[in-house]
Amino acid sequence: QVQLVESGGGLVQAGGSLRLSCAASGRTFSTYTMGWFRQAPGKEREFVAAISWSGGNRYYAGSVKGRFTISRDNAKNTVYLQMNSLKPEDTAVYYCAATYRDYSQSANEYDNWGRGTQVTVSS
Repeated sequence: QVQLVESGGGLVQAGGSLRLSCAASGRTFSTYTMGWFRQAPGKEREFVAAISWSGGNRYYAGSVKGRFTISRDNAKNTVYLQMNSLKPEDTAVYYCAATYRDYSQSANEYDNWGRGTQVTVSS
């Protein structure tokens, strides 16, 4: 088990940037595939990005590819989501998640979740 705490959310104008962080507890962080998901009001939770344990492989949803970048620092037990060129449709609660499995876009494959951080993009 790993405990996850997200931070960095907030209110930003369209076209702006935010960087989300997810701090993990536990000494096995470097063995987890890490993912970011988001959930807007009235919508299902959706995949945003994922990164392999080594950081060598990264995956993105089509809606954020080219605008968002996922990265990790295993020495700091932290995963990041740099979000640029934000759009109003990016407004959601963003969740960090961890899994021992290989990359997956399915939330059901992730065993550990943070409580989320709100991102609001105004037009």
